[in-house]
Amino acid sequence: MGKPGGTFQTFTIPTKAHESNTGNLNVFAATVLRFRAVFDSSAVYQSRQAVNQHDINKLYGFSDCGTHHHQNSARFGWNWQDDALRIYAYVYANGQRTVQTITTVKLEETNEYQISIGPQGYVFTVNGKHATRMAGGCPGSSFRYRLYPYFGGDETAPHPIRIRIMDLDQDLQH
Repeated sequence: MGKPGGTFQTFTIPTKAHESNTGNLNVFAATVLRFRAVFDSSAVYQSRQAVNQHDINKLYGFSDCGTHHHQNSARFGWNWQDDALRIYAYVYANGQRTVQTITTVKLEETNEYQISIGPQGYVFTVNGKHATRMAGGCPGSSFRYRLYPYFGGDETAPHPIRIRIMDLDQDLQH
């Protein structure tokens, strides 16, 4: 990521790919991840198979508990469904995935996102008001790695998808 609190970095998921241009593994120990994100019109898509329109793409988050992200992680998810960009809380806790709808956001709009890890689990917040609590989390863990934009479940990106992200934390190693 770029300088915290600085400029947006554009992540592009190429056509027929799942992963964005993420660069190197980025490890951090913070218990809060705060960032801004902007989706442009490339976030509008139609899945090849109608059932896959409900699949959750991933925006940004982190692995947790010093484990692989399919064992323990927290991230924001998204999809384009019913003419709206929907935002989700997307968690793996002890290998069990849970997803919860949070809100919708507009294209070309800057929104602020936060994931906090506490004794009661993860708290997901969008624009300081749409709080969702999910089970999981290891507040005492000192090893986490960032999880960058990812498209799909079953399908790959139907066209290039661009997402701009800006970290807001000044000290991501605390």
